[in-house]
Parts: sequence; structure tokens; C-alpha cells
Amino acid sequence: MSRYRCPECSYEYDEAAGDVHMGFAPGTRWDSVPDDFVCPDCAISYKEDFTCRDDGAA
Repeated sequence: MSRYRCPECSYEYDEAAGDVHMGFAPGTRWDSVPDDFVCPDCAISYKEDFTCRDDGAA
């Protein structure tokens, strides 16, 4: 599973952990996160700008 980092702050969305506070259960893939996702830390609203930080695990 991969992690995705916000380009404006240090928030990372971790697919393995999800984000329960945002309504995403552990194991929720980034592709399943809606395109209108807003960073919970800085409110940037450009999901496509998040950087994949692949941990290499399958």
C-alpha cells in the first residue's frame, strides 16, 4: 500500500491506515478517495497534486 503527501503541508494519507476522521476505513485505496478530497490539515483541494510515496510493499 502507498502513502500520499500533501504538497503544502506534512499531511500524508496512508492507504493502510485510511483516515477514520475523514471517513476512510483502513485499507481504502487513494483511487477510492473522492476527487474533491480536501487536505484535513491545510485545506488544499487538489487531490491530483498529492505525491505518491510508495513504500514498495504489495
